[in-house]
Amino acid sequence: MPAASGRRKSYVHPLIRHRADPWIYRHADGFYYFTATVPEYDRIELRRAETIELLDGAPPATIWRKKSEGPMSRLIWAPELHRIGGRWYVYFAAAHTTETLDGAFQHRIYVLENVSDNPLEGEWTEKGQLDTGWESFALDATCFESDGAHYLVWAQKEDGIPGNSNLYIAELDTPWRLKSGAVRLSVPEYEWETALFLVNEGPAVLKRGGRIFLTYSASATDHHYCMGLLTASESSDLLDPASWTKSPEPVFRSNEEAGIYGPGHNGFTTAENGEDLLLYHARDVKEVEGDPLDDPNRHARIQPFGWRADGTPDFGKPVRPTR
Repeated sequence: MPAASGRRKSYVHPLIRHRADPWIYRHADGFYYFTATVPEYDRIELRRAETIELLDGAPPATIWRKKSEGPMSRLIWAPELHRIGGRWYVYFAAAHTTETLDGAFQHRIYVLENVSDNPLEGEWTEKGQLDTGWESFALDATCFESDGAHYLVWAQKEDGIPGNSNLYIAELDTPWRLKSGAVRLSVPEYEWETALFLVNEGPAVLKRGGRIFLTYSASATDHHYCMGLLTASESSDLLDPASWTKSPEPVFRSNEEAGIYGPGHNGFTTAENGEDLLLYHARDVKEVEGDPLDDPNRHARIQPFGWRADGTPDFGKPVRPTR
């Protein structure tokens, strides 16, 4: 990403209310494309604008709705928009039931494709379930390119490992098919990754200075939710777990002083001036009545971040709401 220049820009907080798992794709056509989990968990929306500030008022287009029954009929979560080989793809997670098994929901990863230049137009076709190599709770797929190869990173439950989800990586053959077997990168192990639930999920990739920074979210989705970081050299074997180093402390967490709780499931983009931006969701309240997943008050937020002298990202703290 290009280095930011000049004074940091301030953004309205929240950027878009009632949108969890936010994702922004800045395309070469000059538009920012936004998608996120909607509170009803029943559809996938896209909206676009020429500036980040205008995304809130941009009319959302529903590009896909859940099925009435069977696979892809419940709990539509965490869509991500990607441009691969001149076509648009959306990765998302969906379940066939709202029931849990061994503490995990029954989600799988699915892929949509659109050949139109504008992803808000044309037809979105279902490419089906992305086969990760075994059947279990799976979600939060993201992809990135390195040295001519495309990689998928996602969260999934694995038999024999306690907890809800771990992080995995594989090389892609097509945007909806793996070329290599899944490689486990991280399991919840630190106290901040295991608060109430043992969770590693919501991966996002940032590349700079010959290194790949892979952020992820950990613990329960209440005020314990926070971001961790894995780092690898871009020249290393990215399918070798030994190439990745996990930071022992969270890199972004609740800021009680600012009244922001449970920041996570982040993404990255750049401002019009080249500034690096962190996108994430968080709540304005610490205590949530009932299941946090039933509470719609996770709001999409965005703020600039910087870089330390050693070349690692410095995300700072969640900033105070402005509205």
